[in-house]
Amino acid sequence: MSKSIGIIGSGSWATALAKILTDNGHHIHWWIRNEDTIRHMQQRHHNKHYLTSVYFDTSLLSLSSDVKAVVAACDELVLAVPSAFLEDVLSQLPSDALQNKHIISAIKGLVPSNNVLIGEYLDTQFNLPASQYFTITGPCHAEEVANEKLSYLTFSGTHVATVQAIADKFTCSYLQTIVNTDVIGVQLAAVLKNIYALGAGIAHGQEYGDNFISVFITNCFREMQHFLEKYEEQKAAVAGTEAMVHNYSASAYLGDLLVTCYSLHSRNRTFGNMIGKGYSVKAAQLELNMIAEGYYASKCMHEMNRNIGAYMPVAQAVYAILWQQVHPSEAFLLLEKGFI
Repeated sequence: MSKSIGIIGSGSWATALAKILTDNGHHIHWWIRNEDTIRHMQQRHHNKHYLTSVYFDTSLLSLSSDVKAVVAACDELVLAVPSAFLEDVLSQLPSDALQNKHIISAIKGLVPSNNVLIGEYLDTQFNLPASQYFTITGPCHAEEVANEKLSYLTFSGTHVATVQAIADKFTCSYLQTIVNTDVIGVQLAAVLKNIYALGAGIAHGQEYGDNFISVFITNCFREMQHFLEKYEEQKAAVAGTEAMVHNYSASAYLGDLLVTCYSLHSRNRTFGNMIGKGYSVKAAQLELNMIAEGYYASKCMHEMNRNIGAYMPVAQAVYAILWQQVHPSEAFLLLEKGFI
């Protein structure tokens, strides 16, 4: 029997995932905070705030602002709210609300209150075992899903057959899926690539050219790989096992980094571009009118790396610009000297 699917969130990425699932004929229970947005979607068949060109068959949608009801109605739940808001949204749920459900995180960030991955937070708050936790990572922009441009998503989980069954629900003519078992690594890569995309945007706003930005991204990839390897080594040391070796040149790592740093659809790149041009963080947030996950992630990763001890000059520079008011030109002058 097919499992009932729920989505938590109503932004552009949640809307894109809803499009993919309904295009494949799946009925979804969809939590949307704003009642006015729900009424508009029921009457006009599209999300008036995000991906407005995407129209839905509303017979495949059960829309609700009651998160408890949506969670109770589904066996598989896609989390697609900004990481900074996740705790607030799920705080309404009892501690046993996620038992016996597959939880699929499409969130590319850390829980900022304690700098932990989404799966770790769900384990602590809802006693969710790792076998019931899955992730969706890119490279994939919501806008290209809306236009049905061929895209790729990586689905990760501890049990390959279960991950494949989930991925199959999303596979369609414009969406190819890849299965991966590196659940923690892909999440950390997704956090880091948003920080690096902010940096690429800052560089563009500071009027660095394509030559510099290509070197910048190359060094970002080296830095990402170094952090992931250090994290894996520490995890293995604690467990008393051998560190796993992963292909960090795969789409979920390098591919997602490239598209987020280069694409004009990237909100993190756009946010960084405004910072590079001299906007304050507050002014950039107001103009963007969407969440740039890299802003929160830069602080979370700064705190996390106190324990990991990886050499991360780019991530540190982005953190210094956004959170310590270091001028972009000063931070990037230091970066220039160390790139290879």
